[in-house]
Amino acid sequence: MRVLVACEESQRVCMAFRERGHIAYSCDIQEPSGGHPEWHILGDVLEVLDGGGFDTMDGSSRYVQAWDIIIAHPPCTYLTAAGARLLFDREHMIVDEFREREGWKAAKLFRRLLYADCPRVCVENPAPMHYFRLPPYTQIVEPYMFGHPWKKRTCLWLRGLPPLEPTDIVRPTSCWVQCAGRNNRTKLRGERGATSAKDRSKTFEGIAQAMAEQWGGTDI
Repeated sequence: MRVLVACEESQRVCMAFRERGHIAYSCDIQEPSGGHPEWHILGDVLEVLDGGGFDTMDGSSRYVQAWDIIIAHPPCTYLTAAGARLLFDREHMIVDEFREREGWKAAKLFRRLLYADCPRVCVENPAPMHYFRLPPYTQIVEPYMFGHPWKKRTCLWLRGLPPLEPTDIVRPTSCWVQCAGRNNRTKLRGERGATSAKDRSKTFEGIAQAMAEQWGGTDI
């Protein structure tokens, strides 16, 4: 399968598909931290979304006529429900016009990825604000469903793909994205989770492996 992993600098999903023999490329405006520049397209994902020619970071020229599957992790900073307190005041009035403009731009990119001309698409993001009117998500996954003892509620929007099945359910001990209110509600008091935005955005290896195993076949 020809796989495009959009907005991915960690290359975890890309590598999981590569390990199973697929032609997979990550694409992001950031250089990859996964250690495989030969599999990374540095630039705007919209320029390669419909296939065609492109260069990878090792200087090689590549060509893919069309993608068989697109897995996308678009920026969520201005879309996530957790940011609503920065956009609205207590009377639900807009208090940050910049965040609103960026939110609508992010929503446009989200829809462009979700409705790309590709038979199989997964878009991953946290639960979004209702304000930006994104379509309903298909399912919610958590790291503890795939062998990692963390809570990090993640939504998947799927087209042409079945819901992701848990592979190794373990007991969560803490929240990956620290939030005092959330920790109080869940009563989790384990070790500290991700401390940087880049770490918070990386796909857990167990989820990446499940995507490659369950969506990398021919009969999906």
